[in-house]
Amino acid sequence: MSGKTDRRDFLKIAAAAAGVGIAPLSASGKQSRVRPWRMKLSTSSIHFDKLPIEQACKRIADLGFKGIDIWSAHAGCPHLDDVADRLGADGLKAVLAKYKLKLFAFSVYKGGYERYAELLGRSGGGTAVQGSTKGDPDASLTANMRNFIEGLKPLAELAEEHDSYLAIENHGGALLNSIDSLKAFTDINTSPRLGIALAPFHLQRQNASVPDAIRICGRQLFFFYAWQNFKGSEQLPGIGPTDMTPWLKALAEIRYRGYINPFMHGHAEPEVMSADLAKAKDYLTECHKKLPTADR
Repeated sequence: MSGKTDRRDFLKIAAAAAGVGIAPLSASGKQSRVRPWRMKLSTSSIHFDKLPIEQACKRIADLGFKGIDIWSAHAGCPHLDDVADRLGADGLKAVLAKYKLKLFAFSVYKGGYERYAELLGRSGGGTAVQGSTKGDPDASLTANMRNFIEGLKPLAELAEEHDSYLAIENHGGALLNSIDSLKAFTDINTSPRLGIALAPFHLQRQNASVPDAIRICGRQLFFFYAWQNFKGSEQLPGIGPTDMTPWLKALAEIRYRGYINPFMHGHAEPEVMSADLAKAKDYLTECHKKLPTADR
């Protein structure tokens, strides 16, 4: 081999090394350092929707989760409105501090972001998650997405004002629902306050690749549900059959900065829900250990 590395060969070697998490050699022959990717885990308060928010926080913290996603009144979940009406921002911060939880998100499918924007900002900021729209069936995907994102500008400005972020979830039958729609969103969106909440449950219904979707979202991925397309508790990681290691690998590749949020719809009684979430957390921890770029 000649003493001077061909640039194209070097780039090929570097790309291959990055793909398996090996620190590549620089052009000078010295090994460059690959920063480990740290996995952070949260879960959603709606899993304990029959409990007051304080007890939901205690359950989530006792399970070892570091972050929480607090839900508005979807399916009757009382938590976010109770925070707004009774605790306020200072009260919520006190509860989270007591249980050493970080506020990751408000899920505002019911009520919308605007209603809770000030509360989110005063509570320390975070991500608000909501759905998209159906779009005009006579318009192209690009035209629909451009109109949708244009309509979100006031909410993006509100997020800027309250030092928060807005994440739009993909959902079956909605405008944001497919690999192509994710690409259209990320190509058109220019706001650093606007991004995607990725729900693999809905992608799996289309036989779409979750790792591909993660890579398309890239730095615009603000929220990630560890949620698979099965029934009951099998929606959760490690209980249903999906191997989520490739999902975590893709999240590590894009250097995802948010929390991974095990999730399901249809909630068991608190003791059963706690046991299932403990299994989900342990499973994700084991998947993370398999990654060559895992933070040990």
